[in-house]
Amino acid sequence: MDTILAFISSIPWWGWLLTLIILLALRDILQKNHTIRHNFPVVGNLRYLLESFGPELRQYIVANNREELPFNRQQRAWIYASSKRENNFQGFGTDQDIASPGYIFIKPALLPFQLPSEDPNCHTPYYAPSAKVIGLYHQRRRPYHPRSIVNISGMSFGSLSATAIESLNKGAKKFGCYHNTGEGGLSNYHKFGADVVFNIGTSYFGIRDDNGNFVMEKLVKLAEANPFLRMLELKLSQGAKPGKGGVLPAAKITAEISEIRHVPIGKDVISPAAHSAFSDIPGMVAFIEAMAEKTGLPVGIKSAVGKLELWEELADYMLATNQGPDFITIDGGEGGTGAAPPSFADHVSLPFVYGFSKVYQIFQQRGLTSRITFIASGKLGLPESAVMAFAMGADLINVGREAMLSIGCIQAQICHTNRCPSGVATQSKWLQSGIDPALKSERFYHYVKTLTKEILEISHAAGYEHPCQFTMEDVVLAMGDNNRLQSMAEAYGYTKDPVAFSSIRDLLKSPYIEPLNEAVRTKEN
Repeated sequence: MDTILAFISSIPWWGWLLTLIILLALRDILQKNHTIRHNFPVVGNLRYLLESFGPELRQYIVANNREELPFNRQQRAWIYASSKRENNFQGFGTDQDIASPGYIFIKPALLPFQLPSEDPNCHTPYYAPSAKVIGLYHQRRRPYHPRSIVNISGMSFGSLSATAIESLNKGAKKFGCYHNTGEGGLSNYHKFGADVVFNIGTSYFGIRDDNGNFVMEKLVKLAEANPFLRMLELKLSQGAKPGKGGVLPAAKITAEISEIRHVPIGKDVISPAAHSAFSDIPGMVAFIEAMAEKTGLPVGIKSAVGKLELWEELADYMLATNQGPDFITIDGGEGGTGAAPPSFADHVSLPFVYGFSKVYQIFQQRGLTSRITFIASGKLGLPESAVMAFAMGADLINVGREAMLSIGCIQAQICHTNRCPSGVATQSKWLQSGIDPALKSERFYHYVKTLTKEILEISHAAGYEHPCQFTMEDVVLAMGDNNRLQSMAEAYGYTKDPVAFSSIRDLLKSPYIEPLNEAVRTKEN
């Protein structure tokens, strides 16, 4: 033994290194899974090493401020700075290519809008309630008047971590916006005081029987037990993977998720592409009316956009029967946190601007826009994009990935792996333990507050008090290097219908709107 130890200790460090290299080379040559490593032992491993951190290398060193997707560094920097109450300004002019096709220009007025000094809102530059009351036209028992034009899009517990959901809910409560559950059911992390929109997907998580069928009694009990539930959103499809179901692997179904979603432990849960509660437009409208009647809540639909025939049938049916959804959420095909095959995320369904404009015109042609609240979703959590959506006819904005960025997401783009390094999109107890809901809820609160403030400031610059007053003539698009500009009305072939609005002061008098949190009423630096 002493002889062996003496021999080992006599080997120099480079001898050990050489031995490791030889062993690595033998392993590479003998394996058949990777051709590069077999043909180029040892050095071939560098290819896979560089590939493993290539996205991070490009994100932080190679890419410039304006070329990353889905959110470039400049956009992320604005969200991060806004959420942390840091300087989110820029100096020395724009560095954007303002001649690029589709570049947005918003027309300012010669004289901007100024609030009267006696108006209580003049000291609340962050307050912009919805101009429409949802469910009022169809006389739902509990109409809902959203206190904020910016709200949280559907992201479920399961897709996001418990601490992320808690942070968003607490921040939403402080600001006064609503929080959409996503299709994963209502968790304890949605119960910190914010208004909640309950999302109903094809698996009916939380309101299903053992076979995955919808159970009305469970929905009614859920609504009665949780009065902060203010609307029901029937999800037909989402931008990340429209027309495709999903799989919740058995390994990810914890006891907590099993209880929330009403699914068994130890068995994969398959979400079908289509709903089992209805199969056509009359059946869907009857389902909507039944849920609204039983719960008293406004009910709407959420969908990405592709073929338009069934949208036209829905509009015709609503016109003929005076029934149907109270709101419509249009999700852009740009994708989101939902894991999806690249073919779906990249190519299936229309981007927001095309999808929304097509659907809006269908309902406009039938005189239905005044009875529907249009909710827009799809990379709209930046001021200029939100203004564009309002000009097209949106009444509310839902933000998803931007909300994630505000609480720490770094756009690692591995949401589907359960290895999110920021703890936002993972069920790993260790990774999500790095999120402090007390801090991150403040971050989201300041982000949504700043976003609303800048939307209002752009509205005032254009001569309006509220973004609902924007028209499609107020936003023009660059047509490329030919130095031509075209209004959105010209580009998309319509002008949105005017929205009934007198003043934010009058909105505050609405009997359906609840008092705003005092923190939002207080002007902060």
